[in-house]
Amino acid sequence: MSAQIGIIGGSGLYDMAELSDREDVTMSTPFGDPSGPYVLATLRGRRVAFLARHGAGHRLMPSELNFRANIYGFKTLGVERILSASAVGSLKLEFPPQDIVIPDQFFDRTKGRTSTFFGRGLVAHVAFAHPVCADLSRAAHESAVAVGARVHLGGTYVCMEGPQFSTLAESQLYRSWGMDVIGMTNLQEAKLAREAEICYATLALVTDYDSWHPEHDSVTVKMIVTNLLQNARTAQAIIAETVGRLPTARSCPCAPALANAIITERDAIPAQTRQDLLPIVGKYL
Repeated sequence: MSAQIGIIGGSGLYDMAELSDREDVTMSTPFGDPSGPYVLATLRGRRVAFLARHGAGHRLMPSELNFRANIYGFKTLGVERILSASAVGSLKLEFPPQDIVIPDQFFDRTKGRTSTFFGRGLVAHVAFAHPVCADLSRAAHESAVAVGARVHLGGTYVCMEGPQFSTLAESQLYRSWGMDVIGMTNLQEAKLAREAEICYATLALVTDYDSWHPEHDSVTVKMIVTNLLQNARTAQAIIAETVGRLPTARSCPCAPALANAIITERDAIPAQTRQDLLPIVGKYL
């Protein structure tokens, strides 16, 4: 059981119609259980692993997600690239609902979420100035253009705690800072993917204008779901097109992200920590 490419489906994207040769894989990790089973399948001739971020029936809040287990599971399946799709609010008039933004930066407004595999006697500091894979993001953008989507390459994603939406004051502040979209999940995924040396890119599906817009000052789930359902088919088409375009080999800096990141002396690493992180750090130990 293995896959080359991981797909994380967010709100509204709980499955992909084009997947064939499907097999559900349930696993546990040293960090607990992922959001649900991974669907191993074939898409455009490539082996992929699909995971519904919020679980079957959308049962898990952003704060409840076991980000470490989700990314660790992808790593153990052999995944080298992850394409993520998620709902976001727009902080700019030029990014209207049903547009897609492919962010290249993040700003953290979460509160105490665990977003590293390290600790317990093993310390590593990965570079994160450029938090997404530029190569994968470009491929996603080219694919979005090819399928006729309204898409924007680049932008800053504010990752907030939730589950409540923004206050008007918060929304206006983020706009004054020049932020572009706001969501609740992608930053931790990006950090952990980098530590696991997995390429990561996001399709941020705009569902609303957040609370700053005078006509969107009361964002509702109904409004979001309506736009998400209309966006879901486009997102699936972009993901499938991207998977078909990706070269087999990677030439980006994501693959050796840990090469100069581990600072702990090798003989000081506790045996259990070494064993738990073997899929991630094994080649450096």
